[in-house]
Amino acid sequence: MKKVAFLFPGQGSQSVGMGQDFYNSFDSVKKLYHQANEVLGYKLTDLMLDGPSDELTKTENAQPALLLNSAAIFDILKEEGIKPAMVAGHSLGEYSALYAAGALSFEDAIQLVHKRGKYMEKAVPTGQGTMAAVLGVDADVIEEVTQDVSNQGETVNVANYNCPGQIVISGTVAGVEQASEILKERGAKRVLPLNVSGPFHSDLMKPASEDFKNELGHVKINDADIPVYANVTAEAVQHSNEIEKLLVEQLYSPVQFTQTIENILKENVDAFVEIGNGKVLSGLVKKVHRRAKIFTINEVEALESFKSWLKEEE
Repeated sequence: MKKVAFLFPGQGSQSVGMGQDFYNSFDSVKKLYHQANEVLGYKLTDLMLDGPSDELTKTENAQPALLLNSAAIFDILKEEGIKPAMVAGHSLGEYSALYAAGALSFEDAIQLVHKRGKYMEKAVPTGQGTMAAVLGVDADVIEEVTQDVSNQGETVNVANYNCPGQIVISGTVAGVEQASEILKERGAKRVLPLNVSGPFHSDLMKPASEDFKNELGHVKINDADIPVYANVTAEAVQHSNEIEKLLVEQLYSPVQFTQTIENILKENVDAFVEIGNGKVLSGLVKKVHRRAKIFTINEVEALESFKSWLKEEE
């Protein structure tokens, strides 16, 4: 049996029409979509399939939408007996990974990310915080600049170590703008403002983490059946207590995606499989290791292609 790692995308990968192909092709997907609507108490699936885009992009909608889409595709694979050796997710995607690993039920996972989104919106009202991708400058320079700007009174932190040469910063609008200008002077090839609704994975999210910690206390977290590579540490975790602690820290800590992929590569996987909308993570994996075998399952045809590869002889 080939050894594969499943990867689950995070916020920013959503788009109107996401999951339509699977929704039209599998009764199990329709059932899960209807279940999500019942659990949440509103028609999330209408937003996913028909928009409008600005409503789908709101954190409290984008997060459950992405989890639902990934969970539906994962369930199809599971029904066909296809299991990963380990899983990881990017930011929000960690919840899809925990669902896939049996650590969270679907009902708990989708309610958690919906509430997580609300707490994140509440912590920093839209327009007060932002994020930017910094290209072509070393991590130590970015860490130094963000620390200097923060020391002067405007919060800005490293949010995502996405891949070599691409690091995201997050903080107040003024903090991100100041750091961006300094980083251009320090040699950054480009600094790209991101279209996000808040300063995710920054110190500004600490109030949200307190609210969210209380929420997690009401949820049953199981030990994971397979290793889940945590965003905060880039290490494999399976124990429920550690999972809970890291989910709280994840809200205000940087996503260690580069190190996560490097650690999974040490386990000699045959392929990475991105499960969900878009193909952002597939691109990042290629930049960490350009020879890595990658599948992106975001439509039925791609699912069939992956299944055919699995059946091939080693």
